Amino acid sequence: MKIYQYTVIFEPAEEGGYIVHVPALNGLTTEGDTLEEAKAMAMDAIKGYIETLEERNLPIPEDVHQPQPLIEKLNVAV
Repeated sequence: MKIYQYTVIFEPAEEGGYIVHVPALNGLTTEGDTLEEAKAMAMDAIKGYIETLEERNLPIPEDVHQPQPLIEKLNVAV
């Protein structure tokens, strides 16, 4: 068994829960009602994606290292 590591982005959804994107795996998106559920869904989706690539003898993508967004609150006196 080989272990793969991928950067996963969890975005809060307007209706609650999280939308999950895996930048290295083109088009892979899932969601969950809680962060824990979103993580489990992401792991399951990544596993299925890789298994499908292996069945088709296609290369497994490497993780992409994207710069992390910087989020800050600024106090501005007017």
